[in-house]
Amino acid sequence: MSLSQGRAYLAIPGPSVMPEAVLQAMHRPSPNIYEGELHDLTHGLVPDLKDIAMTEGNVAIYIGNGHAAWEAALANTISAGDTVLVLATGRFCIGWGEMAEGLGAKVETIDYGAQAPIDMAQVEEILAQDKEGRIKAVLAVHVDTSTSVKNDIAGLRAVMDSVCHPALLMADCIASLACDRFEMDAWGVDVMVSACQKGLMTPAGLSFVWFNAKADAARGDRVTTYWDWRPRVKPEMYFQYFDGTAPTHHLYGLRTALDMIKAEGLDTVFDRHEKLAQIIWAAFDAWSTKGPIHLNIAHPAHRSHAVTSIGIGSPTGDALRKWCEHQCGLTLGIGLGRSPADAYFRIGHMGHVNGHMIMGVLGTIDAGLKALNIPHGEGALAAAAQALAKRA
Repeated sequence: MSLSQGRAYLAIPGPSVMPEAVLQAMHRPSPNIYEGELHDLTHGLVPDLKDIAMTEGNVAIYIGNGHAAWEAALANTISAGDTVLVLATGRFCIGWGEMAEGLGAKVETIDYGAQAPIDMAQVEEILAQDKEGRIKAVLAVHVDTSTSVKNDIAGLRAVMDSVCHPALLMADCIASLACDRFEMDAWGVDVMVSACQKGLMTPAGLSFVWFNAKADAARGDRVTTYWDWRPRVKPEMYFQYFDGTAPTHHLYGLRTALDMIKAEGLDTVFDRHEKLAQIIWAAFDAWSTKGPIHLNIAHPAHRSHAVTSIGIGSPTGDALRKWCEHQCGLTLGIGLGRSPADAYFRIGHMGHVNGHMIMGVLGTIDAGLKALNIPHGEGALAAAAQALAKRA
C-alpha cells in the first residue's frame, strides 16, 4: 500500500516549489502584447531584477533555460580563438565550458572534482603566468547544483585583481540567486547568469544575463541578432525585450515572485535559506554517525544554502529516492553528474520553502532509511527539531 496520494512535494534542486500566488497570477487569458498593462509590467521587472543581483549594470531577459543564458553571455563577449578558463566544481561549469568550445573558444579547464571548491592559490598562479592576457574570461559557478559546492566568487575576483589580470569574471548563479547571498557589483563580477525556476519560484522558461560596461565593451564576434543583448536592454520597441513575442504568462508569474521576495526582504530570504540548510545538516550529522550516508561537501562554509548533495552508496541512492516518491509522495533529486549516479541523491531547499516542509522531507527520509534497512545513526529528527527550535 502506498501513502503517496495527496499533494506531492517536489524537493529537487529546481524547478522549485511554485507558490500558489505565482500560479494564480499566470492563470489568466493572454494579454494585449502591443500596449498597456504588459508593457508597464515588463518595464517594472528590470529594476527589480537588478536589485536581486545587487547591480547597477544591465539585465537582458531571454526565453529559455539556464543554458540559453550561458550561450547569451558567451556569444556577446568572446570571439573565435579566445581562451576561456573554466573552474569546474561539478557538472555545470564543465557544461558551460563545452558551450564556449562549441562557439570557437579555446577552453582550459581546471577540474576540482565533485567535493571541493575552487583552489584560489592555483588560480592566482595560472593568471599570474598569463602575462600577455590571452585568457579572455574566467568562468565559475557560484553554486553547482550537481555537487552543492559553493564557491567564493568575491575571493576569485580578489585573486584576479591581485595579479592585475584583465579577464572578464563570469559567474553562474542559476542555483543560488535569491538563495545564497550574491552581490554582483560589490564582488566585482562582470557577467552573471541565472534562470527563473529555482530561487525566483517561477516555472522554467526564462533566463537572465546581467552585465556591466566592461563586459559590453568586450563585444566578441560570435553574437547573432537573437542573442545580442544590446537591443534587449535598450529596446526602442517592446518586442526587442525578447526579440519577438513576449513570454506573457511567465512575466506575470515572475512579477508576483519578485513581489514576494521584496515583501520578505532579500536579506531575510538569505537568512531563511541559511537556517533551513543548517536544519538539514543537523539531521545528516546524526545519520552519518553510522553507515554509508554522508554529506557530499564536508566543510559547512563550502556548502550551498539552496541544495544539498548526499552520498549513500550504490544502488541505495536510487532505492531511497524511489521509496520516498512512490510511498510518500516526496521527490528527491537524482545523483546528477556523479558516478555511479545511483549512489547519490540531492535535496532542493530553494525558494518557497519553510520549516515544516523541511521537517517533512527529513521525516520521510528517516522513514525510508528504516523501511529499506539502510544503516544510519539515530537522533536525526530530534537534532533537526532542536536546530529548528533554536533558529525559528
